[in-house]
Amino acid sequence: MTVDSGARPSLTLSGRPMSSPLQDVRSLSRQMVGHFVENVVPCGTLPGDAITGDVTTITRLCLEFAVSMLDGQDIPAKLQRLQDAAAGWAREGVPIDTIHHSIHEGFKIGFDLVVSNATIKDYGNLVDGAKMVVEMLDQITSAISVAYVRELRAVVSEHHTAVHTLTSALLGGHSTSTMARECGIAIASSYAVIAVAIPQHRDERNPAVDGQVVARRKLRRVQAELATRCGNTALSLLSVDGGTILIPSGALDKGQLDALITELSRSAQVGITATMVEASPEQIPNAADQAHELLDMVQRLQAVAGLYRFDELALEYQLTRPGPGREYLGSLLDPLDEHPELLETLQRHIANNLNRQRTARVLHVHTNTVDYRLKRIGQLTGFDPSQPSGLWYLRSALVARTYRTV
Repeated sequence: MTVDSGARPSLTLSGRPMSSPLQDVRSLSRQMVGHFVENVVPCGTLPGDAITGDVTTITRLCLEFAVSMLDGQDIPAKLQRLQDAAAGWAREGVPIDTIHHSIHEGFKIGFDLVVSNATIKDYGNLVDGAKMVVEMLDQITSAISVAYVRELRAVVSEHHTAVHTLTSALLGGHSTSTMARECGIAIASSYAVIAVAIPQHRDERNPAVDGQVVARRKLRRVQAELATRCGNTALSLLSVDGGTILIPSGALDKGQLDALITELSRSAQVGITATMVEASPEQIPNAADQAHELLDMVQRLQAVAGLYRFDELALEYQLTRPGPGREYLGSLLDPLDEHPELLETLQRHIANNLNRQRTARVLHVHTNTVDYRLKRIGQLTGFDPSQPSGLWYLRSALVARTYRTV
């Protein structure tokens, strides 16, 4: 090992600078890229201009960086150039695994060139050289990863801001054509307007942890799952408690929409309730109001988590409109005021789609008790819940009753 005029030591092999085989950076970088194209699988997935441009740039910069370190020269400027390039690759969508794989392949080739003429007398310097290679990879990988992730976050933030702005405009009934072009997001001819209620995670009420952190993590999991399932097609305004999602009609079929809410619930680790109304872009503001009114009704009925469509609950929704019909229907359950356990049983039984076993399990009673209470409800109200007509009146009365005090 020798020392040049600088403070850093310069590594040598057999009396020559260890960097000698790497000095012709441009020629060597072209050879390396040829090797990548033939042997490095990820490069095969990139367009030709990315291979001749981005991958070649990565290789040349890393070679220049390696030569500088081996020669004991200052390297901050070269490291900054590598970070600037990494930021550009992030914005252009060059996969980070391709970047790192190219770097490591290049280092393997370069190291083979460096040690090809070494002898046993060079053992000590080879050990120093190997340590230097590890240090190079550490600095290069860290620099590229930090710059890449920082830029990627900025890109994602810009996209989220654009999506947020466009979604707000659609929900507010404002003109969106110019905004959509600027955001690079196409406006669909119609949307599934989905109102979403996200209940608290159990840990949000745990005094031993920060409830706000738990809530934010819950929301991020929901947003990540939505992006995974819908890509860039879904527009959303969501908080830790819920919000509105707009999905282009036809992007997901009926079963996939149901599955979407199920998967969002799984990711959130809570049962999410959602309601849906179809609408054109111009109708979205009214449709969103209607969807959230429908969601409020479903929650008042304490319905099980899942997705509910307007056409499935159109009758119940109509019953929530003010008028003498709603007042009359709401009064049908007055005889149960002195029997809260009967009213709760009726609510649970209807919310559980008339499943006696599930209702018994939720209420922690025997199914025979559920049967007795349903029979008693029929005697007190005059409407038998075991008969279709009686059940219709009781269900309607339950809907109307929740709005009597509004």
